Amino acid sequence: MSLSNESLKPTFATEADSQSVASDEPNGSMQEFYQLSQELLTVTLVLAGIIFICVWIFYSLHIALNYLLGACTGVVYLKMLGKDVERLNRQKTSLSKNRLALFIGLIVIATQWQQLQILPIFLGFLTYKASLLVYMIRMLMPPDPK
Repeated sequence: MSLSNESLKPTFATEADSQSVASDEPNGSMQEFYQLSQELLTVTLVLAGIIFICVWIFYSLHIALNYLLGACTGVVYLKMLGKDVERLNRQKTSLSKNRLALFIGLIVIATQWQQLQILPIFLGFLTYKASLLVYMIRMLMPPDPK
């Protein structure tokens, strides 16, 4: 594997370049990102509320609260992911792994504490994935031509 001298040269951006990029972002793609982030958060909270009530009705309050704990952790994870992606272009070049520690900590606590059940917590955590599915299905459906 050979590297040319061109690829090893550092690139320097001027302050004017970074300011112009920062001022263009909120109007374009970053505005879309903020809308998507807010929409995913809202859909996740709505799904978590609906599923919490269904689990409470069909199972028990104890299991529903375990689910809700996992769903709240999923919402926090989704917010952390959004903040991490937001900083990706400006400050960082890769995503951090700190979000995973949140989930691992929750599962470790669930395994050690007798009142918590792992499966409802895990499924609650995955609620944010269901909101991604809802978003994808909505994007795949063509709008009404009316």
